[in-house]
This record gives sequence, C-alpha cells and structure tokens, in this order.
Amino acid sequence: MPRTAAPPHPLSPPGDRRRTSASVVLRSVLEHGPVARSTIARLTGLSPASVTDYCARFTELGLIREAEAPRRVNGVGRPHVPVDLDDSRFVVGGVHVAVPYTTVALLDLRGRVVVRRELKHGDTGPRAVLERAAAGLAALLAEVPGSRPLGVGVAVGGWVDRDSGTVVEHPLLGWREVPVRELLGARTGLPVHVDGHARALVNGERLFGRARGSRSVLHLFVGNVVDAAFATGDEVHHGPRSQAGTIAHLPVPGGTEPCDCGRTGCLQVELSERTLVRRARAAGVVDGGGNPMHVLAAARAGDPAAAALLVERARLTGRAAALLLDVLNPESVVVTEVGVLYREDCLAALREAVGTERAALVAPTSFGDSVLAVAGGSVVLDVLYRDPLSASPRLI
Repeated sequence: MPRTAAPPHPLSPPGDRRRTSASVVLRSVLEHGPVARSTIARLTGLSPASVTDYCARFTELGLIREAEAPRRVNGVGRPHVPVDLDDSRFVVGGVHVAVPYTTVALLDLRGRVVVRRELKHGDTGPRAVLERAAAGLAALLAEVPGSRPLGVGVAVGGWVDRDSGTVVEHPLLGWREVPVRELLGARTGLPVHVDGHARALVNGERLFGRARGSRSVLHLFVGNVVDAAFATGDEVHHGPRSQAGTIAHLPVPGGTEPCDCGRTGCLQVELSERTLVRRARAAGVVDGGGNPMHVLAAARAGDPAAAALLVERARLTGRAAALLLDVLNPESVVVTEVGVLYREDCLAALREAVGTERAALVAPTSFGDSVLAVAGGSVVLDVLYRDPLSASPRLI
C-alpha cells in the first residue's frame, strides 16, 4: 500500500471510507505512476473493481490518464494499461507571504513549480498585499496559456486558522484577524485555502519530498518567523484554532537578544533573519538592507565572519531541533533555513547540535530555492490529495 496514506478502516462511516479510498488511490498514482490498476489494488488493499471505479472517475475529472503503451504480462492475456497523473492541463496557485515580500507561483499536480515571481512589499497592509498577490497570479496564468487553475493555496507565518482561512495574528506584519480566504477568493474567483507555512511544508514533504513514507515528520522553519509543524501517520497536528507549532518564545540557553515579550533569548529573536542581517552589518559583512542572501553571498566569497554567523545560526537551530526531537520523537526532521539549505558546514553544525545518534534523521528541505513557492502550492494540493472526489469538482 502507499506509504503516505493509511487504508480505510472497516468500521469507518461510508463517507470517510470513500474519501480515504479515493485518497490512497490517487496518491498511489502520484507515487508509483505509471502504474497498473492491479498494482494499485495490491498496494492499497482495495478491490480491483473499486480501483477501476476510482480511476475512471479521476480520468473523467482530468486528474489521471492512461499511459500510451499497454503492457502484457508474459505476452499473453489482456494488456495491463498503466495510469499516471495528468500533469499537462491543471495548475494550482501558490502564495507565500513573508515579511519583506510575497512569492506567487503556479505548480503542477506533482508539486513542481512551473513559474514564480517575488513581489516586494511596499504597503504591508493585508488588502494591499493580497491584491498584489492576486494580480501576480493573474500575470503568471497569462504566461502559461492553456493551463487551468484549480485553486490557490496561501502559506503564511504566525498564527493561521486553517478552518476559517484567517491569519489570526502575524506580529511582524501587523496583521490581526485577516480573512485571507475571503479577500483573495474575491479577487481571484478561485477556491482559496490557507495554512501556516511550516504545516504547509510538512504536507509538501510528505507528498513530494524526502519525508514521503515517514510515519512521523517534524518540520522546523527558520526565517523571520520561526515555527514548527508535526505530522503523524496521515495527519498534521493543528491544535485548537490551528495554534499548534508556535515555538517563537522557546528559550535559547545563552541567548542575548531582547524580545518584545519582555524576556531575553527567545528562539525567534535569536534566529530571525533580521537578527542575522543586523549582526552581519555590525561585523562589516554587509553594508545595508535586510536580505540574508547577502550574508550567504559574502560567505561564498570567502568572508570568514559571514560564514561564522551562518554556522552559529545553524548550530542554534540544531539545539532547537534537538529539544523538539526530545519532546516529539519523530522519525524524520526537515529544516528550512538558509545556511542549512546551501552550505555543508551549516548542515554539519546543525547535525552536530542535534547529536551523533540522531543526526541522520535531520535533512534540509527537499525543495531548494523553490521552498516558499512549494509551501503555498502544497496548501491546496494537500486538499486535493486528501479528498480528491469532493475537492476536485469544487476546485474545477
């Protein structure tokens, strides 16, 4: 059966069984396609007739297609006609709202970025940011003629209520109770789904990345916002009103940065990209601006102070990961952090801080410099793969 989804429980309500069965079939095609229907039945434990019915519906919806060349087994009998995802017609929109800019992108059904743009913030008010995002998505769709948008996923830091599609609080942007789903849906005319970026990336890793097949996954996101997400089995933990994963004020031993909460050494202020860049300016590594990529560029050019700043940040990130490992004991840990993503010395420092016995569990994000685009797209792709028969007609 697919490693990324559980089979339907025999005592589940009929609607739950139908939803789970449809999900495991489509995710089997995602993971193993081109794949014969008989193989899907064997992998999922569903009857061949059920698999055939689901595949027929997915073909009707345009989510899968038959492969061109039928295959025979030992040259006799009926040919096995494999099915595969049809990634040629549909796209999803991905929006990631960061502190300095918004990333807008189009992704295919495999989570691959087709095209993307970064839109720097002028006015950081929510209406201005979301209107620019909607215009950016429209411009991207014009660049990919013939593609059909299924919906839009929005990933944001801070406290995000997935069920209502609301950013409850994002202190760095000054957002409170922002109805993102409503505002962006009105501007795009498309279904909009909203989630926190760490949870979005857990789903992206489980669907398309290295964490596929892991029974439990921790994702640690370190940018201007620092937060985490945890998934077990096929479920990401959200908590009441999706407040799980808030780790900004975890204490960092030896931390020196004052926090707005009144304490010193909170995780987010110690690891924030703003803190990294400020320290880089103080060390003469960069002249101005607030882009951590300038610190990375200086390190690549041989600046030892820049390299030291990045390695120390990775080491502190490793300490935070070690703490979360102690509490949650996940099978795998994925870290999104700029130094860890691009530099082996930073990855080594991270793993050293985690500890030798658990170092192999920790890996950088699977998505390279497309990680923010994938975060946005994964929000809506998770909806599709979790409940394809209900989501598809609504999306389409």
